[in-house]
Amino acid sequence: MALKSPAASARNRTLIVVESPSKAKTINKYLGDKYTVFASVGHIKDLPKKEIGLDFDHHYEPRYEVIAGKEKVVRQLKKLADESNEILIATDPDREGEAIAWHIANEVEFAHKPVFRVLFNEITKTAIIAAIQQPRQIDYRLVRSQQTRQGLDKIVGYKISPFLWNVVLRGLSAGRVQSVALRLICEREAEINGFQIQEYWSIAADFKTDLNETFRTKLIKIKGDKPELSNQKKAETAAAEISERLFAVKEITTRVQQRKPPFPFTTSLLQQAASNQLGFGSQKTMRIAQQLYEGIELGDEGATGLITYMRTDSIRIGTEATAEARNYITAQFGKEYVGYGGAAKAGKNAQDAHEAIRPTSLLRKPESVKHFLSSDQFRLYELIWRRLLTAMMAPAKIEQTRVDVEDREKEFTFRANGSRVLFAGFMRVYDDQQELDYEAQSSTRDDVEKEQTVQLPEKLKEQDKLGLAGLDSKQSFTRPPARYSEATLVKDLDNYGIGRPSTYASIFSTLQDRRYVELQKKKIIPTELGKDVSLILVANFPELFNVGFTAHMEDELDKVASGDDEYEAVLEKFYRPLETALSLRKSDPIIPQNSATETCDKCGKGQMTVKWTASGKFLGCSRYPSCKNIKPLSSSKAKPKDTGIQCPSCKEGHMLLRDGRLGPFLACSSYPKCNTLLNLGKQRQVEPMKIPPLLTTLVCPKCGAPMNLRSGKRGLWLGCSKFPKCRGRLAWGTLDEEVQRHWETLMTEHQKAHPTVALTMIDGRPVPLTLSVDDIITRAEEAGLIAAVPEEQQELTAE
Repeated sequence: MALKSPAASARNRTLIVVESPSKAKTINKYLGDKYTVFASVGHIKDLPKKEIGLDFDHHYEPRYEVIAGKEKVVRQLKKLADESNEILIATDPDREGEAIAWHIANEVEFAHKPVFRVLFNEITKTAIIAAIQQPRQIDYRLVRSQQTRQGLDKIVGYKISPFLWNVVLRGLSAGRVQSVALRLICEREAEINGFQIQEYWSIAADFKTDLNETFRTKLIKIKGDKPELSNQKKAETAAAEISERLFAVKEITTRVQQRKPPFPFTTSLLQQAASNQLGFGSQKTMRIAQQLYEGIELGDEGATGLITYMRTDSIRIGTEATAEARNYITAQFGKEYVGYGGAAKAGKNAQDAHEAIRPTSLLRKPESVKHFLSSDQFRLYELIWRRLLTAMMAPAKIEQTRVDVEDREKEFTFRANGSRVLFAGFMRVYDDQQELDYEAQSSTRDDVEKEQTVQLPEKLKEQDKLGLAGLDSKQSFTRPPARYSEATLVKDLDNYGIGRPSTYASIFSTLQDRRYVELQKKKIIPTELGKDVSLILVANFPELFNVGFTAHMEDELDKVASGDDEYEAVLEKFYRPLETALSLRKSDPIIPQNSATETCDKCGKGQMTVKWTASGKFLGCSRYPSCKNIKPLSSSKAKPKDTGIQCPSCKEGHMLLRDGRLGPFLACSSYPKCNTLLNLGKQRQVEPMKIPPLLTTLVCPKCGAPMNLRSGKRGLWLGCSKFPKCRGRLAWGTLDEEVQRHWETLMTEHQKAHPTVALTMIDGRPVPLTLSVDDIITRAEEAGLIAAVPEEQQELTAE
């Protein structure tokens, strides 16, 4: 609901329009009674939901309509606009915010009042007042850029999705960016499945000096070449030869390395760090960041924005923030710890009017606001606060020493690496080497492994003779490429230039919602449906769903924003080749799954081709309905897993993790005697049992069946009892107050009769609802509550 001013009027005032009620509340605190702040609650207009909304015969012009449910907001907006002296639109400082501002400006045009756009990167008094004093006109180039992105996405959704309906299954959908992300995930999975594991052995030796100091080394060369110890016999042979040799220090190399601090947070870097360090999904990260940006109640200080705008690809730090950071670092650590992070330049495509994500003031330490924040808000704020401080500090200086040890015959070379910090620099604040190595890594194919360093003897010199104190041989196996996590998927999309800060969080959740991927043990795994969809899309539209083309389209959007290209020209270049490809493929689609078919064993004429249904896929004769021969396909469906959670209903069975048509869920092991089910959230966390709905005498407006009354996050709501056959809804607000009170009373009694059931493990401990079900299973295995599945069986199941 829009935020109302204390006077509920904008008469003789300046009207300021923002998107969010929280944002409006914070801004209102800084302004006097000459202003009225109104929240549009996001977009007020959009393209039609049930049609493409682009006029292909008239320059692809979009056709907008007021979003259903926003009519009241628009009426209030017009009333306030008519009363006001002038209108300032302060929506978010990005293309989406510019488009919202443009729609709002069009709606209030009738009032003939001055309309200006104001921008601020943070919701603080200084930033708000400065923005109001520097209004500008709406940038139509940014509006056109947003319209171009929306137009491209609509064209793909409305042109490619029906193709999938005909070829695979009705109800499927394709997305311009999401389908490329799905391709990356599926191709990575194919690499993993096709990977040939190879055995190899490594040899480590402990050497002892004359002063009885020992240090560990690793064999790196045999006769000048990399060791090829492919089996135990070769390793034992090499070890036997090594044990008979005399060794000495061949070379000691020392160099001082300067390790630069990490960049300040962009949206991509924030999502990756929050995933790796806090275990947050991208959507959760952005939701909490939005709260910190819009304002948190800080006691007597009131609602205060704690961080700058959180959708940005810039790493720039503003002049004032830079000065504050340098003063803070000097006072806390000394002048020598001050760095030059504020001078960092933005990368390609960065919207550099923005800054990096940072706290609005470094002086507002996390501990000083901790009691005003939820646990998750505090953890994310602390991460952002510490990151800015780190980015503004001096580089660390590290002395790295490499010691090579060689036998007298110069056949075997061992190496040890040691390091010591000469100057800590930013590492005084942040010393997570694994995360630093992760961010420096360009490839996401391999899991980050920290290089092993050892404590080297202080007085070691070249030519020093060494005694062999120990020799170890270790068997290892080559590992396939790492599966994507949310963090590494965002990293690759960002590296490839696919998507923008506002889209990263939605890409993975969209793939999950479409049941194209699943998240297991924090790794993204494509479903069979996801693999099939990706294979068919890439086979039929190879030019459209590839990394290079999608990244090129992002560049085109930037050109529209800068005025170097036109809306119509970009859509034309995209749509015409797509229309040509579609016309070729509609009648003759490429289905790779049917590239090698067999003749029907019943009619002897048709071919047994893959066909899809909502519950899976099967082989069916191509001459259907003349021949109705069908055969099941071998299923790779995972077996149910015991979770160690006690059934909350019968108290006898265990809840088993199963895969269903709509995704994974938990079911009692005593089925059909007990049919208790538990749902999983998007992060595969166990959701508490829901109380049964209350059957009412109210009638469904669609089918006439009784309505069920349920309690949701936004209060009571009514849905048809015949769901899913009928999806009728009845708006709670349309009921008379007396009727509402009647059913509220009955619902209260119903809830008392069905108290919330606490979920427990079979040993009586509460179920950790914040963990994913995979982590719960792991903990249950470690505690001995359930039997652990052997690793090789897990790998077979995963593949």
